[in-house]
Amino acid sequence: MSKNNRKRRRHARNMLMATIALVTAAGLLIVLGVFLLLGGSKEEPAAADGLEAPAEDAEPEETEEDPQASYEPEETGTPVELSSVKEVAGETDDTTTGIDVSEFQGNIDWDQAAEAGIDFVMVRVGYRTASSGEIREDACARYNLQEASARGIHLGAYFFSTAVTEEEALEEAEWVCDFLAGYPVTYPVAYNCEGFQSETSRQYGMSVEERSSLARVFLDAVEEGGYTGMFYAARNELEGNLLWDADTLELKYRMWVARYSDVTWPDVTEPDYSGACAMWQYTNQGSVPGIDGAVDLNVAYFGYLEAASAQEEGAAEHVEADPEVGVTFEEVSEQVTAKDEVNLRSTMDQGDDANVVTQLVNSDTATRTGVGNNGWSRLEYNGQTLYAVSSYLTTDLSYTPLAPVEDSGFKTQFTAVSENVTAKEVTNLRNRPSVEEPSEVIVQLYNGEVITRTGVSDVGWSRVEYNGQTLYCISSYLLVVE
Repeated sequence: MSKNNRKRRRHARNMLMATIALVTAAGLLIVLGVFLLLGGSKEEPAAADGLEAPAEDAEPEETEEDPQASYEPEETGTPVELSSVKEVAGETDDTTTGIDVSEFQGNIDWDQAAEAGIDFVMVRVGYRTASSGEIREDACARYNLQEASARGIHLGAYFFSTAVTEEEALEEAEWVCDFLAGYPVTYPVAYNCEGFQSETSRQYGMSVEERSSLARVFLDAVEEGGYTGMFYAARNELEGNLLWDADTLELKYRMWVARYSDVTWPDVTEPDYSGACAMWQYTNQGSVPGIDGAVDLNVAYFGYLEAASAQEEGAAEHVEADPEVGVTFEEVSEQVTAKDEVNLRSTMDQGDDANVVTQLVNSDTATRTGVGNNGWSRLEYNGQTLYAVSSYLTTDLSYTPLAPVEDSGFKTQFTAVSENVTAKEVTNLRNRPSVEEPSEVIVQLYNGEVITRTGVSDVGWSRVEYNGQTLYCISSYLLVVE
């Protein structure tokens, strides 16, 4: 199951492994060349023009917390726009189209996604951590299930397992069934297990049969709980029973196969896989309105006329979108004030002012409880949890605002500063503090290149000096270099 997102994303090619095995009793040498291209390129999108870096660009901690965060698929899919697929393929009685999502897609605009024509969504509901083995809920699971269902999108689900015993596999299945009880789950509930060949995985060294038996325990329990069981894996892991006992699994459960290639659905109707395939994940580079960054696209060779009923009507508590999804916060407790004045917002988004709750002005104070890795701070102010751009705040409560300086010919006001900055990844440097014409991109700044910031505005722009030129860029794409 590809991570995507976030961010939307990295250039990576891991290693080429070769395994040469076994001399038979008759003395014949059998060479098994198994080439596992572990990696796949996750293209990090170039910095887009806008008023803030999207929260999805901030990766969750890639330690033991979430095994899916550090897993890289063997292949990278072809970029596909769902709208173009719909125009070509249309709808038939034999296929339905959908996506699979997790917290790595951030907060999804489900109105837009539904309008794109999605039939179903496979929602990651949780995972077991890679080292400690703790079961955790996906940060967006409840919101995704709630909002997709409300718009008539049929629900399926998956769990990312790192179980090492039958007891753990059964625990995972029971946890999933309890979690889903209040939602109308119509499509299958899938078992997803990847990254087990990494030495850091708690499943490292398990045999094909051991892993496959745990999948059977999980899926049997899911089906006993009233759901349709489905097994997910990449084609290269399944073909020839290489890493899974695919022959046995497909006798009992529906198979969800990930296979990416240059020619994909609907130009070809099924993956080049010799086994059974009920659902095909044909790219991890899909583009769907309402979702920032890439997302997995799927075609199912089955469908449902009506949604199933929830097993426990009314059991699902209504939830709001989590504004901190995809952002890692350093927890702090300190008093801050505005360097001049700053908007306090209900979400970390400067796209419009609908989320502005109030303003913090210089000499007024708020309690900062977290510093995000995306350039935002979490504040407690008048009993509310709000967010502000970190560069507009200071812990120096005696700070005196600097006089604003107006750039000749521009309406944007800048407060003078003098500090070294670099790009978080890559950002456009423009000749005007605007994304509208006649503003032009002069050059791009990459992470590691240090330049001087000479001014910040209250609308999200920075003034910088680059090779003797005065240029402008979006503040949230910069990092201060100490």
